[in-house]
Amino acid sequence: MIKVIERLADGIDILSMKSEQIEVVVSNYGCTIMKVYMQDKHGHIDDVVLGYDDFTCYQTLDAYLGALVGRIANRIGKGQFCLNGKEYHLAINNGPNHLHGGIKGFSYQIFDYQIVDEKTIVFHYLSKDGEEGYPGDLDFKAIYHLEGDTLTIRYLATTSQDTIINITNHSYFNLSGKQENIYHHLLTVQADQFACIDGDGLPTGEIRAVKDTPFDFRTPALIGERVEKQDEQLLLGKGFDHPFLFTAKENQVVLEHQQTGRRLTVSTTLPGAQIYTANYLDGRMGKYGQHYFERDAVCIETQNLPDAIHLEKNPTTILKKGETYDETTSYKFEVIKG
Repeated sequence: MIKVIERLADGIDILSMKSEQIEVVVSNYGCTIMKVYMQDKHGHIDDVVLGYDDFTCYQTLDAYLGALVGRIANRIGKGQFCLNGKEYHLAINNGPNHLHGGIKGFSYQIFDYQIVDEKTIVFHYLSKDGEEGYPGDLDFKAIYHLEGDTLTIRYLATTSQDTIINITNHSYFNLSGKQENIYHHLLTVQADQFACIDGDGLPTGEIRAVKDTPFDFRTPALIGERVEKQDEQLLLGKGFDHPFLFTAKENQVVLEHQQTGRRLTVSTTLPGAQIYTANYLDGRMGKYGQHYFERDAVCIETQNLPDAIHLEKNPTTILKKGETYDETTSYKFEVIKG
């Protein structure tokens, strides 16, 4: 069942998507996932994503809590790229680099939307040619579908001229219901390799094997046993803030909190995910009177390789006129009994 539960100024709505198993609260502002309510193995219900009580925080703060991120997720080196022989210049908003679509990327836009049926919302936004420096009119849809315990998000886009696109959702997950940090969360990532970053979080182009490193989550491991390791890459990222390159085609990431029995399985058509352990949360006020600090959540940002326009011979982030960008990520929230 889907219903509008609050209307704010300027056409911003807050909607509830509810099934028998979970409830997801979303807004057409940035297609933001504001709340995910789910039971634990004892039947107790908690909200398992970070967010804000004060909606203006989504509009003014920089951590992208729950937001859809675009046109380009993650970083573009020095805020510039060349496409079809033409150079484009974007905002420098993260050290020396461009981050998450710019000053007013998709996370800060109001989408129009349609409730298609009792399980589906279609969010729509037309990003005009030149918006935030990107070429082409980008006609974009994000389709949110809640079926049982699984929220599926499908991203669709076409463009009036060749452009670049890399969309993700930036939810901060804490399956304890923020009763503790993420150190006791088990993480599994079906990835043999990860991309190295520099001190500004930008991928360097070096790809390393996860074997014999703290980045090896091919079998479940506690985040807390890995994130504090004295590893050069972890020190550069102040924790995990790295692209993992998937070896599997589905169910690539599993997050589990054994004390509550909650499990999140992320499945995507995209080739990788940025795993981020909330290293830059600064004690800001969040929901329910709680303050948010580093390690209070983990983001699983499914996407193409960050800065692919500079690092890949045939960049996966290029969308050509006449083609359709079509990617899907699903989030399965289940309770493991016993």
